[in-house]
Amino acid sequence: MEIKVIRTESEYHSYLEEVERLLSCGVRLTPTEGDRLEVLTVLIEAYENRKYPVEPPDPINAILFRMEERGLKQADLIPYFGSSSRVSEVLKRKRPLTVQMIRAVSLGLGISAEILVGLGESSFQKNDSIEWSKFPIKEIMKRGWLDKIINRNSESHEELIRDFISFSGLRFGEASFRRSLVGEAKSPTTLYALYAWLARVIQCAREKKKDLGSFDKTKLTASFLREVAQMSWSGHGPVLAIEYLQKHGISVVVESQLKGTQLDGAALKDTDGMPIIALTLRYDRLDNFWFTLLHEMVHIWKHVDMGMDAFVDDLNVLSEDRREAEANRLAGEAFIPRIIWRRSGAFISPSRETIEKLAKELRIHPAIIAGRIRKETGNFAIFNEIIGNNQVRCMFPLVR
Repeated sequence: MEIKVIRTESEYHSYLEEVERLLSCGVRLTPTEGDRLEVLTVLIEAYENRKYPVEPPDPINAILFRMEERGLKQADLIPYFGSSSRVSEVLKRKRPLTVQMIRAVSLGLGISAEILVGLGESSFQKNDSIEWSKFPIKEIMKRGWLDKIINRNSESHEELIRDFISFSGLRFGEASFRRSLVGEAKSPTTLYALYAWLARVIQCAREKKKDLGSFDKTKLTASFLREVAQMSWSGHGPVLAIEYLQKHGISVVVESQLKGTQLDGAALKDTDGMPIIALTLRYDRLDNFWFTLLHEMVHIWKHVDMGMDAFVDDLNVLSEDRREAEANRLAGEAFIPRIIWRRSGAFISPSRETIEKLAKELRIHPAIIAGRIRKETGNFAIFNEIIGNNQVRCMFPLVR
């Protein structure tokens, strides 16, 4: 097949299939096939960049991320800003960068000047107009999230929420609202509930930190994802998978979403670099649990290091964000490689028998295959007996 620029979705999927076929050859790949694979990869990446453009990172987040990456303190930025007070004001979004500062920071920290120019439009006003009454204070108190701070006799909503956020290590207007939320679970009406839930997740993750193994990002690979995917074969797979991730330094928190939010899971990093995956279990089904878990694993592997974003996901919604598309694709491949899926009996003639046959071959739970068929066909009335209804929350009794 002649190689040409990708212009249609069908061409894109055709090229993906050929890439997967070539990759499956491994060491048997000929030099000609290797060259073809490289060209196809470049064309696919170019198409994805056009189709699913990645939004530029927030300028302050870019600076803070570079500071964390290099182990810098605010005092180390004084040569770029002129004084410690200016460093503090810029990072708190109270002062825009001057042209001289942009030039110095760009050269000193290696951050694109195009990104830094955005600092001239300070977002401090947005952070300074927090409407405290919009936080779901009653639900937060009912869940016991404030039990550790309630004895401070805070009187107002603002004081209670400030204490709650502060206890999580997120200072309002700075660390908490500085962290932008990415994903289709985010909307203006749910933003306050999502930030409150996020603070709770970070608190829980920190409580688990002493039991975590060391995190080595180089171990996050497609093979690692596949290994976790095959844990679904076990009847206690969800518990085993979470224990396995925590052994590898990834804190996994199970915390149901606050009312009004359509949230399946989230992925982020704490200020010390600890990776965190959060799951809500809003659908008590095995297929939803496993796909959400691997989707968030891909975010930790591929996307969270790009800045200080927290990915909050409603997996019922189709997203045009390239990062979400990549998380969906890699999670799907870890369970059922596309080249196998298109030729399988479960795809061609879906039935309980063909689903169970493919599940046995791939060593994954049949619920995952049934869930994929339901999703791709848009028929959510089929295979209800296979998708693992009411089989997840019972493993996590503390989840509301």
